[in-house]
Amino acid sequence: MTTPVIGVLALQGDVREHLIALAAADAVARPVRRPEELAEVDALVIPGGESTTMSKLAVLFGMLEPLRERVRAGMPVYGTCAGMIMLADKLLDGRDDQETLGGIDMIVRRNAFGRQNESFEAKIDFAGIEGGPVEGVFIRAPWVESVGAAAEVLATYDGHTVAVRQGNVLATSFHPELTGDDRVHAYFVDMVRAGL
Repeated sequence: MTTPVIGVLALQGDVREHLIALAAADAVARPVRRPEELAEVDALVIPGGESTTMSKLAVLFGMLEPLRERVRAGMPVYGTCAGMIMLADKLLDGRDDQETLGGIDMIVRRNAFGRQNESFEAKIDFAGIEGGPVEGVFIRAPWVESVGAAAEVLATYDGHTVAVRQGNVLATSFHPELTGDDRVHAYFVDMVRAGL
């Protein structure tokens, strides 16, 4: 069985937690900050954090176009929270200058579940993951307003879409890396492995 090399975009956000979760899911995990590091990985995780800061840093570090090119070329990508925002084709409540990578035909509303002090945890039924609901940590989390025909809704919470997949691209509103339950990361690693 091939062990995929999966990068975690290390410009801002909860990078360490994703590196740990990916390693627990039998991937080789490494931080990615520069285009040459991106070129060395089979797949990428875009962590939670602050999406406007992340997009500005991607421009500053010369990463925005290389990231877009790899996503367009079919590289598997998983985005959590701010990562979901980065993978959206369209944003609501974003800054006028905010850049996204695209990759999933969805419209995402930033901070839809409320402010920092309204953060919460919830059990989420996630299509394709066995063993019962996953624990979702929602921190200033977005939700998906709508998806196009090519995107598949994998999970909802309180009537809102919180997990989506389109081909090799996966996104969740919540942070599974903060729970110690590595099943969402294992699901992504299996996606990556299937394409190697």
